Amino acid sequence: MTEPSTLGLPIQRVCVYCASSRKVDARYFRAADQLGHLLARNGITLVYGGGGAGLMGALADGALKEGGRVLGILPRFMNDVEWGHRGLTELRLVRDLHERKRLMIENVDAVVALPGGTGTLEELFEVITLKRLGLYIKPIVLVNTGGFFDPLVSFLEGIIREKFMDARHREMWCLVKDAEEVVQAIQQAPPWSHEARDFALV
Repeated sequence: MTEPSTLGLPIQRVCVYCASSRKVDARYFRAADQLGHLLARNGITLVYGGGGAGLMGALADGALKEGGRVLGILPRFMNDVEWGHRGLTELRLVRDLHERKRLMIENVDAVVALPGGTGTLEELFEVITLKRLGLYIKPIVLVNTGGFFDPLVSFLEGIIREKFMDARHREMWCLVKDAEEVVQAIQQAPPWSHEARDFALV
């Protein structure tokens, strides 16, 4: 049985992966702030990693300034060194990074990735893998600020070309130029099936 897409359905919760670096270019901060505002304006709860610095802080602040609801999920060791955002609607402290990642995608309607470093990419690859196995079936949207994700998509195309993945796996994610396109991309994402695991090993 194919699961329905989110087309025409209300989007209630969205998980966003992004960086905590304070040193990145201003265009990445603008994109994070813009996405936070956009989610809040659309009545969508933001679920993210709970940090107060870098793009994580800009994302949360953007949503909060717009009156949005923001749920941060943060490992206790990060809270102990005061990495957590202090003004969130809810900050949930968890044991470790594994629990954080699991809870961040629990009951969300989509995952969105902003540009980031190894932590962001690790989260992104994990959720793509879960989708490939049919364990997560919701949309995955990459916000391609300044062409940031172009090399990654090219790499994934190479994986498909070399037959480590099937061509159908291209439908697991979509690329948008900026945050303004995120909600529409979620709504128009092609459906994904629990039965996707049937071609996961081809």
